[in-house]
Amino acid sequence: MDASTRADLLVRHIDWLITVDGERRILRDAALAVKGGIFAAIGKSADIERSWSAEAYVDASDCVVTPGLIDNHLHSSFHLARGLADEANAQSFLFEHMYPYEVATGAEEVYVAATLAAVEQLRHGVTCFIEPGNYHPDATVRAVMTAGMRMVLAVSCFDRNKSVTGLMPARMIETREQCVEKTERLFATYPGKYAGRLSVSASFRGMNNSSDELILALKAIAEKHDAVLQTHACYSYFTRDASIAQFGKPEIERLESLGVLDQRMLLLHSGWFEPYEIALLARRKPTLVCCPSSSLHNGYGNLAIGMHPELAALGVTVSLGTDHASSGTVDLVQEMRNCACGYKEIRMNPRLMPPEQALEMATTNGARGAGLADSIGAIEVGKAADFVLFDATAPEWQPLYNPVSNLVYSATGNTVRDVFVGGTQVVRNKRMLLVDEAALLREVRAAAARIAGRLDMKKMSKLRWPVH
Repeated sequence: MDASTRADLLVRHIDWLITVDGERRILRDAALAVKGGIFAAIGKSADIERSWSAEAYVDASDCVVTPGLIDNHLHSSFHLARGLADEANAQSFLFEHMYPYEVATGAEEVYVAATLAAVEQLRHGVTCFIEPGNYHPDATVRAVMTAGMRMVLAVSCFDRNKSVTGLMPARMIETREQCVEKTERLFATYPGKYAGRLSVSASFRGMNNSSDELILALKAIAEKHDAVLQTHACYSYFTRDASIAQFGKPEIERLESLGVLDQRMLLLHSGWFEPYEIALLARRKPTLVCCPSSSLHNGYGNLAIGMHPELAALGVTVSLGTDHASSGTVDLVQEMRNCACGYKEIRMNPRLMPPEQALEMATTNGARGAGLADSIGAIEVGKAADFVLFDATAPEWQPLYNPVSNLVYSATGNTVRDVFVGGTQVVRNKRMLLVDEAALLREVRAAAARIAGRLDMKKMSKLRWPVH
């Protein structure tokens, strides 16, 4: 064989290969050849093995293989806040729980939190996530890149420090100029590093705490760098009505009036719209990120009120996000089921959101939302070799008539066996290869203890039963 048929890796005897490619092919007894971090060949095992040799081989018998999943919304710095924001409405969640938590976390704690987030995501088959921004982006980069994951980075930006929603903690108060400067620094520092695993976006984290001038300045930065602009929008009646009270218009209308609503925008949660705003979304086609577990946990109503199935039918890209560990699970496989089944139940329509659509939301649609549709999101020749092997011998995968159905309706991320990012294996047999998980657990416990010492834990944890 000549050099052109020599691969770095050959994954063979794949029981079910779900490509999510342009033809949505599903292959039996399939194989993948990976060369230079990209998919070099895809086909039947016999054909690939006849044409290719490799430096390394992986046997995928009894496995279902999918593209790497893409989480369009995860606060990685919140990963040490699990259990600290239960039974809280939108305003309480922010001002009584998460903002105090953010004040209590420094760069060291954010590094540990982001490492834990990357481990949980990778072990659940997520190879890329979008970070909406925190106050320690350098620590976030160091953690996620060390774990071997792909990420779209942002830094937290607010400049309206007092609004009808509440008063920001003093340590979180910044000016528009500070927000613009630190966003520009990210774009000056990180693009092109880490073998293409790190991208940068612009982010104003909350519309009611962001001035028109800040939004326009960040949009200009995003356009300059051909990058995504993201914001939390319409995630509860509280934020919608606050926007009307402060700006005289709801959130989507406000974005439209500023001229920033377009296909390069990522709207996080996106549940509470005025009826005429649906027409604006259908026309401008930003990516809407549905975060089912977050809404279910905090009662935001984004499934009960949301229009994600209808907007998807109108050609709007709808993707998925886990949001944060504060709402419990950080498992995009379960989010597929929560979204699809949640809408079926609420609409009393079993035909809504079939499993194929849910998987598209977690792969190709997620790639569009991240601004990376040309490079990830499907198993196609020429795209980055991000892929996941699910162990189909697990009982929740059996019997296996329809792998897409089993993935969405019965499996969880805990059935992931192996994960590859850019052709590099980062999870093998359910264990991380680039992170010492035992050492991380010790660091998590120590960091959590430091955070607990800085917070009113009786108020935060709401532990109702006696501990002896």
